Amino acid sequence: MEKRKGLSHDAYGGIKGENYIPYIPSDVILPEFTATSIILGMILAVVFGATNAYLGLKVGMTVSASIPAAVVATALLKGILKKDSILEANIVQSTASAGESIASGIMFTLPALLLWGFDLTISKIVTVAILGTILGVLFVVPLRRYLTVEEHGNLPYPEGMATAEVLVAGDVGGSGAGVVAVGGIIGGIYKLLSGGLAAWKEEIEWAIPGIKNGVFGFDILASLLGVGFIVGVEISSAMLAGGLLAWLVLIPLISYFGADVPHAIFPSSIPISQMDAWAIWSKYIRYIGAGGVAAGGFISLIKSAPTIYNSFKAALGGLIHGSKGETQRTNKDLSIITVFVGVLAVFISAIVFPNMKVSILGSLAIVLFGFFFAAVSARIVGLVGVSNNPVSGMTIASLLASTAILRFTGIIGNTGMIAAITVGATICVAISIAGTAAQNLKTTHIIGGTPKYVQLGVLIGGIACSAFVGWVILMLHQAYGMGSDKLPAPQATLMSMVVKGVMTGTLPWALVIAGIFFGIILAILKLPVLPIALGLYLPLHLSTGILIGGIIRSIVDKVFKGEELKEKVEKGVLLSSGLIAGDALMGIVIAIIAYLNYSDKFAIFSQVPISGNPWFGFIMYLLLAAFLYFYVKTNKAKA
Repeated sequence: MEKRKGLSHDAYGGIKGENYIPYIPSDVILPEFTATSIILGMILAVVFGATNAYLGLKVGMTVSASIPAAVVATALLKGILKKDSILEANIVQSTASAGESIASGIMFTLPALLLWGFDLTISKIVTVAILGTILGVLFVVPLRRYLTVEEHGNLPYPEGMATAEVLVAGDVGGSGAGVVAVGGIIGGIYKLLSGGLAAWKEEIEWAIPGIKNGVFGFDILASLLGVGFIVGVEISSAMLAGGLLAWLVLIPLISYFGADVPHAIFPSSIPISQMDAWAIWSKYIRYIGAGGVAAGGFISLIKSAPTIYNSFKAALGGLIHGSKGETQRTNKDLSIITVFVGVLAVFISAIVFPNMKVSILGSLAIVLFGFFFAAVSARIVGLVGVSNNPVSGMTIASLLASTAILRFTGIIGNTGMIAAITVGATICVAISIAGTAAQNLKTTHIIGGTPKYVQLGVLIGGIACSAFVGWVILMLHQAYGMGSDKLPAPQATLMSMVVKGVMTGTLPWALVIAGIFFGIILAILKLPVLPIALGLYLPLHLSTGILIGGIIRSIVDKVFKGEELKEKVEKGVLLSSGLIAGDALMGIVIAIIAYLNYSDKFAIFSQVPISGNPWFGFIMYLLLAAFLYFYVKTNKAKA
């Protein structure tokens, strides 16, 4: 077969989906679902799952693994193993991308059990991850043709198309794996020096003179720099705005008005006069931020009402009609019988498995809410991409409904809380996996892969990495303590507050409702609700660290134009992905050292005076940012 030089213009729309001729035509047979592609995909799923689990527990967000996985897959298959099949590379990246979905689904929810002081076992994490993965994949099967063929050109799937471009670019020659590797090495060394050897502090902070409890600071992590470059200056600036509102307006105001109040004000157990900025943030501001985040999630769902309706309608239509009798390779899905049997198996398993501990109603909630929000997720990522998929908003909605149902039926107390978070975790995994699967199926439609094999790949990747992701979460908890300043677990903390507050009636509703109205006001002003509310909910230090990366991205956007800008941004995203991966992987290594009680011996610079100077750490972070910019500016994205 004579290879094309790149994707055709039709890949982006302009024609009906059924008339689109993919990069690899349907009558061409290439190696695809092979032992090599599955094994590589499983290994990468573990890597990306572990890195995103660490990033999510630290920052509260994850980044899509598809683009860096596609780069690495192309480099390994073509550069090292001398295999020349773009379809194999697609299976590798599809399988690998499930790792990020498992990490986000689990770390958003199940660590709430640890925050409450309950046990969390590997077996429970694996069971939830597997059941959620099965639902997420199977519920997308009947949607696949509608989303990728009938909506061709209408749903852009930005990250899915970018992944297709990366795969095709690697197929015709060239790869960005070298850029990812450089970012990984630099990110790992930076993390080793700061978090391991204690050459400088990872969190720096200054008190603002003249403002009681006024604090400004930075978390100077390589991963935050990478996240900032990927999300851009608009989102990072919005997060900073929320952080400034919390730490330089609300916290000082609470300190001022509460200075002469002799008694504690709910939900705190000590007077405000005895609280520092962090204590006020923890006891008051986080609930306002939680309300804002919840409002942002619900507003995004309301805005997506037409999408929800169409996705739900398409899902029902797909379940009725299926793809029976399809013989063309590029249109083959898992059978509709497999969908029904798989969903029934999940429903029964959720009831009978001891480590699930959910009732029949809980299991029914998993299936019904899982189906509904999986359909929503699969459509929304077509509009905004996996990185911007409002998984937390949909999870909060399902948690509120599930917790209310369980409480109404008499399943209350600790049993009800554990059951509610288990139901929510399974749904959250299904939502996350559905978005990833839908994105991968778009990539597959564009390059000409077989949907059935991608569906199986995502399923295998999710199952393969679940135990390792669970081990990473539990090991990090043992090393640092869930909810500590080193492992704040912001999303799981939010979910724990929602469930416990509804189940026990102890949620400070006045603060939450204030946050909800704050989110509504932002929406009326046409400001980005979720990023600002997330900045309000998270420590300011995270938002400032992310902003530096966003500023670098803004400079790149202004300096370069046209095709050169596209190349520079792609290179920056790859380098940033490497920084995130290197930071996270080295962070896991350092956590293992802490777990083994060798931290004090390992931190050899901890007693050096300059290591405690906040300005020294800030200068090192700026040097890392300068490296990011100049590397993107001066180098080609070649392996």
